[in-house]
Amino acid sequence: MERLFARAFAIFFPAAGLQAALQIGIWVNGLSGGWVPPSALDPLALHIHEMLFGFLSAVIAGFLLTAVPNWTGRLPLKGRRLAFLFFLWLAGRLALLFGDSAPQLAAAIDSLFLLVLAAAVWREILAAGNKKNIPVCILISLLALANAGWLISYLSGFESRGFERAALGVFAMLIAMIGGRITPSFTRNWLAKRGDREGLPASVGTFDKVALVCVAVALVGWVAAPESLAAGILLFIAGAATLLRLGRWAGHRTIAEPLLLVLHVAYGSLGISLLLLGGAALWPHLISVPAALHSLTAGTIGLMTLAVMTRAILGHAGRPLTADKVTQVIYLLLVVGAVLRVAMGWTDTATQPILMLAGMSWGGAFALFAFWYVRLLCLPQREPGH
Repeated sequence: MERLFARAFAIFFPAAGLQAALQIGIWVNGLSGGWVPPSALDPLALHIHEMLFGFLSAVIAGFLLTAVPNWTGRLPLKGRRLAFLFFLWLAGRLALLFGDSAPQLAAAIDSLFLLVLAAAVWREILAAGNKKNIPVCILISLLALANAGWLISYLSGFESRGFERAALGVFAMLIAMIGGRITPSFTRNWLAKRGDREGLPASVGTFDKVALVCVAVALVGWVAAPESLAAGILLFIAGAATLLRLGRWAGHRTIAEPLLLVLHVAYGSLGISLLLLGGAALWPHLISVPAALHSLTAGTIGLMTLAVMTRAILGHAGRPLTADKVTQVIYLLLVVGAVLRVAMGWTDTATQPILMLAGMSWGGAFALFAFWYVRLLCLPQREPGH
């Protein structure tokens, strides 16, 4: 327990994996007519909310509370303060899962976690004068407000899709920003370590900044008017810019290391997802909105979260930065589940068995991740390379 609450990723990443597996399990079980929890939300709403604001908020907490001390040079959140934050997250999950008798109270409890997390990140960034990462603080604040807005809208009987798109927009922007930092950086370091100093990823420059602006503008347009011509065009531009940016990072040279290759695949999936969302706005009769959405959620976000979590745990546990066979199976299960789920978005035929297979494959990836990487966290920490 002392080790778990000494580092944010050590408690939040396994919890995120278990949460993803649990929620997919509940969803698949419900599709087959099985047990439905006495939730404050209906089954579909529970699935949407807990995947967006439950599972992913744990991933973000684990990443930011580990990364922010490196950005600022300040001490990390740990011990009792970290335990308080984790149990606040857990309280939100339990409140919504079993809160049918008091849905307003359950929603209030759940809203607290992201608000407190946003406040903690703002405090550290401002105290260090780390202006470069203020956009990250803004995005986490927007996510906290989207969660509160979603819950208020749902309990009031109003449409909550706008808040769902806002949350997805935040996640996509975080991947564009942070994934755009770590993917070329890790690639450059890996290639240099191998003694290969030719054809390294391009340095961050004007094109990268323009690409990020394109993504931000497109996502704002999509959140505001997802079916508009303007949103479709902007998403197409953003998707193309994202793929062009990825093409400058020497991803083809990382095939020998799946732990690194998966970052490139996940970032490429972001570009494809933006193109699909744009296509769904411009040609709805050709490109399915559910397929485009699940390309972003099950594909891009799912794969990037696994890529970041596996690498972070290996690095901080002092293990070699290489994907073992189990880790490769984890990635493969996720990709199979995502591809099946996206494919189902293009058909109206009876596909419940395939949907269940997609769910089991996708959820199984996170269940296996939680099991395998908790094992690594429980082993004695070693120096890298030993």
